[in-house]
Amino acid sequence: MLLHRDYVHYLAKALVKRLLEGQMIETGQQQALVGRIRAAMAEELAVEDRVNEEVRSILEQYQDEMRRTGASYQEMYKRVKNQLVREKKLILR
Repeated sequence: MLLHRDYVHYLAKALVKRLLEGQMIETGQQQALVGRIRAAMAEELAVEDRVNEEVRSILEQYQDEMRRTGASYQEMYKRVKNQLVREKKLILR
């Protein structure tokens, strides 16, 4: 995750505060809303972490073949990651 967990909480809290002050939303449960927004933001930020873990897992399965052929781990990592992102239609920052 690119952002620290505490900063994600701060962003969620600030977002709810600005929405309430701008009278864009109404809620009687501000803390619950902050929690839901924080969870959604954390989930979205964790997408790239999950993709990276999947790439590592895939490359681990092919490590012997990569050694035999002399393939670069970094190059294969980029290729596999780009392919997964395309297949899953993800948008990474």
